[in-house]
Amino acid sequence: MTLLLAQISDLHLDGTDRATRRATRVMDYLRALPRPVDALLVTGDIADHGEEAEYEQAAAILDAPFPVLTCPGNHDVRPAYRKALLRRPPGPGPGPVNQAHHIAGTAILMCDSTIPGHDEGCLDPETLAWMHTTLDGLAPDTPALIAFHQPPVELHHPLPDSARLQEPEALAALLHAHPHVVAVLTGHAHTAAASTFAGRPLIVGPAVTWTLRLPWEGDRPADREQPPGLAFHILDDELRLTTHYRVVLPA
Repeated sequence: MTLLLAQISDLHLDGTDRATRRATRVMDYLRALPRPVDALLVTGDIADHGEEAEYEQAAAILDAPFPVLTCPGNHDVRPAYRKALLRRPPGPGPGPVNQAHHIAGTAILMCDSTIPGHDEGCLDPETLAWMHTTLDGLAPDTPALIAFHQPPVELHHPLPDSARLQEPEALAALLHAHPHVVAVLTGHAHTAAASTFAGRPLIVGPAVTWTLRLPWEGDRPADREQPPGLAFHILDDELRLTTHYRVVLPA
């Protein structure tokens, strides 16, 4: 069965009209598709300051007739994210927020790669153990996708490269141990990008809030005039992942 996913990232909702309009525009576009997506992945930096009011706004904007799967980014704050977006009671501690979902026969692991108070990321021992256990528990023929915020490779821009996923060799070992993981999906970089990691496709979703201007495009990294972007991922019966990128222009 072909799986159709949408991915958005880096909404940075902060209560301003600009952030609200851009996120709302993308969600209106997705809700109006003639063929609904099977799920939407939101790969972090949902809120800009990690405040409960920002997550309450996110919950309203992200409300959709299809599943919406989220993971936190470096701007997100775990207690407020849990309470106001996930509608969960506070956990026993400030540990990572990891969630596994099963969509159309595919396991999707939304992983917490954040280090509170830091821009760079890390899949800590608790998260890695959860990932191993979750993947080990799947039927051998169940494909899986792994999503988190910070890319584990250089993207050849000093801004995202200064805040990559740390200790990527632990993730590489996990992927080698679980060949049914089809691809890794991230956000954080504010640019649509495609690379490889540990022999798997590494797909970086574009940002809703602003687009990274690459070094050969100019000195200022943040291009706030570009329209918000999103990705569509198709996982076919051959377990081949195809990604298309779109921007959403004002109506």
